[in-house]
Amino acid sequence: TGQPRGFFAIDRGGTFTDVFARCPGGRVRVLKLLSEDPAYRDAPTEGIRRILQELGVALPRDQPLDGSQIQWIRMGTTVATNALLQRRGERTALAVTRGFRHLLHIGTQARPHLFDLEVAMPDMLYEEVIEVDERIVPEQPDCCSGVTLLVQKPLDLERLRGDLEGLLSRGFRSLAVLLLHSYAWPEHEEQVAALALQLGFSQVSLSSGVARMARAVPRGLTACVDAYLSPGVRSYLHSFCQGFRDGLQGVRVLFMRSDGGLTPMARFRGSQAILSGPAAGVVGYARTTFDPRDGTPVIGFDMGGTSTDVSRFAGALEHVFEASTAGVSIQAPQLDINTVAAGGGSRLFFRWGGMAPVTLGLSPDCPLVSPGGPLTVTDANLVLGRLLPEYFPRIFGPGEDQPLCRDSAVAAFRRLAATIGDFRSATGDSAVPEASPEPPSVEEVALGFIRVANEAMCRPIRALTQARGHDASRHILACFGGAGGQHACAIARTLRMARVCVHRHSGLLSALGLALADVVHEEQEPCALPYGPGAFPRLEQRLRELERRCRDALRGQGFADEQIVTEPFLHMRYEGTDGALMVSARGHPARPDTCQAGDFLGAFTERYRQEFGFALPGRAVLVDDLRVRGTGSTEPVAPECPPQVTQCYFEGGYQDTPVYLLEDLGSDHVLPGPAIIIDTNSTIVVEPGCVATMTPLGDINIAVGEGPAQTLGTELDPVQLSIFSHRFMSIAEQMGRTLQRTAISTNIKERLDFSCALFGPDGGLVSNAPHIPVHLGAMQEAVQFQIRELGPELREGDVILSNHPRAGGSHLPDLTVITPVFWPGQPRPVFFVASRGHHADVGGSTPGSMPPHSQSLRQEGAVFVSFKLVTRGQFQEQAVTEALLAPGAVPGCSGTRNLRDNLADLRAQVAANQKGIGLVRELIGHCGLEAVQAYMGYVQDNAEVAVRDTLRAVAARWGSLLQAEDSMDDGTPIRLRVELDPKEGSAVFDFGGTGPEVLGNCNAPRAITLSALIYCLRCLVGHDIPLNQGCLAPVQVLIPPGSILDPSPEAAVVGGNVLTSQRLVDVVLRAFGVCAASQGCMNNVTFGSDRGGYYETVAGGAGAGPHWEGRSGVHTHMTNTRITDPEILELRYPVVLRRFELRAGSGGAGRCRGGDGVIRELQFRRGAELAVLSERRATRPYGMAGGLPGAPGLNLLLRRDGRVINVGGKGQVSVEPGVSKNHQKTPK
Repeated sequence: TGQPRGFFAIDRGGTFTDVFARCPGGRVRVLKLLSEDPAYRDAPTEGIRRILQELGVALPRDQPLDGSQIQWIRMGTTVATNALLQRRGERTALAVTRGFRHLLHIGTQARPHLFDLEVAMPDMLYEEVIEVDERIVPEQPDCCSGVTLLVQKPLDLERLRGDLEGLLSRGFRSLAVLLLHSYAWPEHEEQVAALALQLGFSQVSLSSGVARMARAVPRGLTACVDAYLSPGVRSYLHSFCQGFRDGLQGVRVLFMRSDGGLTPMARFRGSQAILSGPAAGVVGYARTTFDPRDGTPVIGFDMGGTSTDVSRFAGALEHVFEASTAGVSIQAPQLDINTVAAGGGSRLFFRWGGMAPVTLGLSPDCPLVSPGGPLTVTDANLVLGRLLPEYFPRIFGPGEDQPLCRDSAVAAFRRLAATIGDFRSATGDSAVPEASPEPPSVEEVALGFIRVANEAMCRPIRALTQARGHDASRHILACFGGAGGQHACAIARTLRMARVCVHRHSGLLSALGLALADVVHEEQEPCALPYGPGAFPRLEQRLRELERRCRDALRGQGFADEQIVTEPFLHMRYEGTDGALMVSARGHPARPDTCQAGDFLGAFTERYRQEFGFALPGRAVLVDDLRVRGTGSTEPVAPECPPQVTQCYFEGGYQDTPVYLLEDLGSDHVLPGPAIIIDTNSTIVVEPGCVATMTPLGDINIAVGEGPAQTLGTELDPVQLSIFSHRFMSIAEQMGRTLQRTAISTNIKERLDFSCALFGPDGGLVSNAPHIPVHLGAMQEAVQFQIRELGPELREGDVILSNHPRAGGSHLPDLTVITPVFWPGQPRPVFFVASRGHHADVGGSTPGSMPPHSQSLRQEGAVFVSFKLVTRGQFQEQAVTEALLAPGAVPGCSGTRNLRDNLADLRAQVAANQKGIGLVRELIGHCGLEAVQAYMGYVQDNAEVAVRDTLRAVAARWGSLLQAEDSMDDGTPIRLRVELDPKEGSAVFDFGGTGPEVLGNCNAPRAITLSALIYCLRCLVGHDIPLNQGCLAPVQVLIPPGSILDPSPEAAVVGGNVLTSQRLVDVVLRAFGVCAASQGCMNNVTFGSDRGGYYETVAGGAGAGPHWEGRSGVHTHMTNTRITDPEILELRYPVVLRRFELRAGSGGAGRCRGGDGVIRELQFRRGAELAVLSERRATRPYGMAGGLPGAPGLNLLLRRDGRVINVGGKGQVSVEPGVSKNHQKTPK
C-alpha cells in the first residue's frame, strides 16, 4: 500500500509480557500484560491487538488480526525455557554410539549439590536409548594434534532401521543423535537422520548440527534439548501465526537467540531459545547505556520476581560456549549471564541467628493478600514504604485482581521480629554472649532482609568483575527489570559504583532490546591446526568460505551488502591444555607476519593473560574451531506540580520521601534522594545521599553518594551476621575462580580438584568454598600446624608450601599453599588464606603419584613440611624445583614427571591466595579489623548452633549412644562409638577398636577423619550453613594413635585420602542411620610413562535413603571431581574408550534401590604403566533397614592373547598397545 507500517518488539516472560511498539504514525507505545490470562489465547498477539485497536481499528479477540499494518515483529520468549524447567517438551529418544547408552546420564559424574545425600538431579530429557553400531576414533595413535579420523566400524543401517521402527511403534517422533567425534565427521549422523526422517520421525536433532565442537557430553545434551524443545517451539510459532488472517505473510518475524542475535522464525530452534528473553535485556542496556566515547563498562542488573540476572558489557557482547540451564549443560553460543536466586518473590527466613532470602517463586497466595503465607523481598520493600500499593499492578489473590496488602506483611514481619527476639534471649548467655535480648522493630527486620538480599546479589557481580581482574567500582550499573529499581542504589553503593542508569523503559528493557538488536547468522567448523605461518593459507581459505555462507544467508533475509558485517573467531588453546578461548582479532589488525584476518595470536595472548593472569611463551597454540559471526544491522528505534510525599524507611529511620511519576518529569528535573520515581512498569528508589537527574531522552542517571557514615560495632547483629557470611564465602569463591582460571593442569582447570579457604588468626576455618569435601577439615589442620611450627618466623611476603600428613596433609599430590594476611599495626597475621590443589604428578614410584603398592611415604613423591615457596615476595623456583625432583634419588622412584605444570599451578595457587588477601584487606578497610574478626567468631558460632541443634534432634530420636563398624578390603576394621549429650547438643566420636596402621597405603592422617566428620555433620544439618570450624566445636574426636586413622609420620597414605576417607563416611552415616553405603571408593586410575601421565577417578553408585533411590553413576561423599569427556580423552591420550555405561542391577535391591555403579573400558593404543587404586572389591557396600548390599567392584585386564586377569583392588601392570584393555566395574 505504500503506507507506513508498525514495528513490534515483544518480550514474553514467565510472568509478564512486555510490548514496545512504534505505531504506523511514528508514536511509541509500551504495554505490559500477564503472559497467562484466561481472557486471551496468546499474550503477544493480545498486545499487538490492543495497540492496533488504539489506532481506531475494531479487532475482536475471537477473530484473527490483520497483519497488513505490521512491518516486522521481533520476539524473545520463555516458551522453550518454561518447557525445559517444567519438563513439558516432546517425547524424545536418543540414538548414541554403542557402549555409551548412559553417557549423558553419567555426564561429568559430579553431583550438583555437595551435601545433598539424595543427589537429586533433573531427569534426562530422553525416555529411551538405542545404540548405533558404528565407531569413529582419532587416527593418530601418538596423540598428535589434529582431527584426522579413522572409521573403525562402519554404520550398520539395517540394524538401526529396526530400532528406529521400534521407537516409532512406541509413539516417538522426536530423535536426538549423538555419535562420538561427529563434530568432525558428521556423515554417520547425517545418514541416521536421513533414515529416521524417511521412516516418519518429525524432528531429528544431530549433535553435529547444534554444536560443531568437541566434547560429546555437552554436545549430546544440547542435541537432546533441541529435540525435546524444537517441536514445542514450532507449535507455538505456528499457533502465533494462526492469530493473523494471512499467517503473517509479508511480515518479517524474528526471534531472539541466546547469543543476543535475531534469527528468522523459520530458523529458530529449541537449543537457541533458552536465554531468549534475558539476552534481549543485555542488548537493551548495551545499546542504551554504554557510551563508546568513554568506554566505561556496564554491569547489567535485571531483577525479576524469582531471580536476578547480572551481565557485563564493555563494548562487545561477552559469550560463553557451554552453560547449564535447569540442570542441563548446553553447548551453544550464549551471552554470559549469571543468575542468583534472589528476586522480588524470594522467600525470607530466619534460622540459627542468620537471615537469608531463598527463591521459591512469587505466588498469588503470598502474605500480600493472604496472612500466614511466606514473606518475600517484595513484602520487605512494601513494609519499608518503598512500594506504594496504589501504583502496583493488581495481580494478587485468587482472582489475580487484588492490590498489595501492607497490613498482612506488617503482621507477618511482627511475628518474625518476635522470633528473632526470642532467639536473642535464648542465646544471650551461651554461644553469642554479646547479643542484645531486645526484639528488633518490624522495620529493622525488613531492612535487614533487604541488605542481606542485596549482598546476595552483589556476589555474582563480584564474580563478573573482581574474580576476572576488573574493578567493580569502575563500572556503571544499568538497572532494569520490575524489581531492580528498589535495590540499585544500595547495590551500587556496596560495590562503590558512582553511577546508576535507569532507562525510561527499564521495566521492559528486554522488549526495547529486541527493537534495537541485529539479525545474526553464524557458521562454524572444526579445525585442529597449529596456529602459525604454515597454517595461515588454510585458515584464511576456510574463514572466507564461512564468511561467504554468512553473507549469503543474510542476503537471503533481505539485507544489502552494506548492512552486513562479519567477524571471524578462532577457538584457540595452548598445546597440552584444555582451556580454549573463542578469540576475535578486534583491536589487533593484521601485520605482514600474521593471518590476513588479524593478529589472532596477539589477541589470544592478551585475552589469556586477562582471563588467567599469565601467558605461556614458547608453547604452541592450537586452533580447535573456526567461527564467523555475520550481523545484519537494522534501523534503530527513535526515542520519543507538587509531588506526593510518603514515609519511607532507610538507615536511621523514616524519612519524608517525595513520589514522582516518570511521565511528569522533564530533562530539567534534578531529584535529590530520598525519592521514589514511579513508571507504569517499575518503581525506582533514589536513596538518601544519591541524586537522580533526568536526561533529555527521558532516562534517569543516579549519582551514588557515600551514604550516611556507619560505625560497625562488635556486638552481634543478625543482619550483619548474614552479610559477613556472604562476604567470607565470596572471598573463598573468588579465590577458587582465580585458581581455576590461572592454573594450567587439567586436574585443577577442568576436573576442579582443588579447594580454597579463609582461616582466622588461630588457623580455624572461617569459610571454605564447596569444592572437594576431603579437603574440608584437613586444610585447617595444615594452617594450624604452620602456626605452631613457624610462629614468629612468618613474615609478610612469605608463602608456605606443605603436603606432609603430619602437617595436616591429605596425600602428597595435594599441595597446600598457605599465605598469612597482615594488617598495619598488627605484629602477627590477622587471617590466613590457603589453596589446596591436586597436582597430576609429584614424583614417586608410578606416573601420576598414586602408586597402588607403596609402603612408605617416600615412595609417593615429593614431601614438603614447612617449605617457604615465596620468601619476602620472591618465588623460590630453584629450591622448589630441586624438591620436586628429589624423589628421583629414592630407589625405584622418579622426580616429578611434569615440572612445568607443577610450577605453573603453584604460581596459580599463590595468585589465588593473593586474591584472597586483597579481598580480606578490602573488607577490613571498610568495616574495621575488630568488627571483621568479631563476625568471624559469630559466623563460627552460627555453625556451632546449627550442629548442636542437629545433635539434640538425633539424640531425641535415636538415643544417646550410636555405634557402627565396617571393614576395609584387607579386613582392617573401622569402629565408631558416638556418645551424644542431648542437653548440650555435643558428641564424642570415639574410633577406639579401629585397626592398626597397615603396610600398604590406606593409612589416613588425622586430618582426613576431621574432613569426613565435618562433611557428615554438614549433611546431617540439611540446611545451608557456614562451613567452618564451628561445625566441629560441639564434637570431641578420639582416635587411637598408631591406628589406620592416625598412622606414624612416614607411613604411606596415598590411598587413605581417596579410599579410607570414603569408608569413614560410610561408617559415620551408618551410625546415624541416615542412608545406605555409597560406593565407598574413588576408583583411581592412572596410566602413563616418563613422557607424562593421566589420572582419573571414576563414578559409582550412591546409597539409597528412607525415601529416595540412590543415584547411579555419580561421585559421592568425599570427592566431586569431573571426568574427562570421551572425545577429549581420545584426542589427548593414546586410548580408546570402548564402554562407559551403568552397571545394571549392581546397586542393591530394596524398597528404595541403591544406585548402580558403572562399567568403563579403556583400550590402550601405546604401551604404558597402568595403576589402579580402589576399594570395595572384597567387601560390599551395606544396605540399611533390610535393604540388600550393593555389588563389589572388579578390575580386569584383557590381554592380547585373550587372557582376562583380575588385577585386584590395588594393582600395577604394563599394558600392551592395540589389544590391552582396562575393564573396570565400580561398586554399587
